[in-house]
Amino acid sequence: MTPSDEIDPVVADDTLAGTKAPERTCIVTRQILDKGRMIRFVTAPEGQIIPDLKGDLPGRGFWVTAERKVLEEAVKKHAFSKVTKGKAKADTDLPDRVAGLLERQLLDQLGLAKKSGHLVAGFDKVEAALRAGQVKFLLEASDAAADGRGKLARLAGPGVEIWAPLPSVALAPALGRQHAIHVAVKFGGMAERLSVTLRRLAGFIGAGIAQSGQKL
Repeated sequence: MTPSDEIDPVVADDTLAGTKAPERTCIVTRQILDKGRMIRFVTAPEGQIIPDLKGDLPGRGFWVTAERKVLEEAVKKHAFSKVTKGKAKADTDLPDRVAGLLERQLLDQLGLAKKSGHLVAGFDKVEAALRAGQVKFLLEASDAAADGRGKLARLAGPGVEIWAPLPSVALAPALGRQHAIHVAVKFGGMAERLSVTLRRLAGFIGAGIAQSGQKL
């Protein structure tokens, strides 16, 4: 059984009802959310709970809202042990591990976006992409100067998201650059996948999102 056709007993009624967007129920909050706002976990053969960010690992999935505080509560209150009737256990460092994996996933996806031509970096190239209306969202280094970020934010039209999750020193290697301050991701499937990862990561490191013209 694959994650796409699994029927989690917690949300079987929602699945059978034919919900348009794939949804699951958080084992902690009991909220029903889009899978893109959650993280899937599975049980390893030795009984440890492991994150399944891609959603392709075999076995029954356990879903948790993509927020550090919610996952910390799951660990503290032994939520995974309860839903598996004592067969699985989550390590106390699980929230930190998930944050690290999400950061790695984001950097890997940025590298793929660059190779496929769905990403441009550097002030001039980002400015040109914005003027051409090609940009789904901006990704700024968290340590970027306010004036440069402000100029690009003013160029971004309504609905263009602006993210600043990581410093330049973290972004640059993934993009094969010495410095990575201003990045623009163009419309397409890659942008949608990156948006999911960014929202999940924001729930763990506190990096917010702003619409054009707003400050993070």
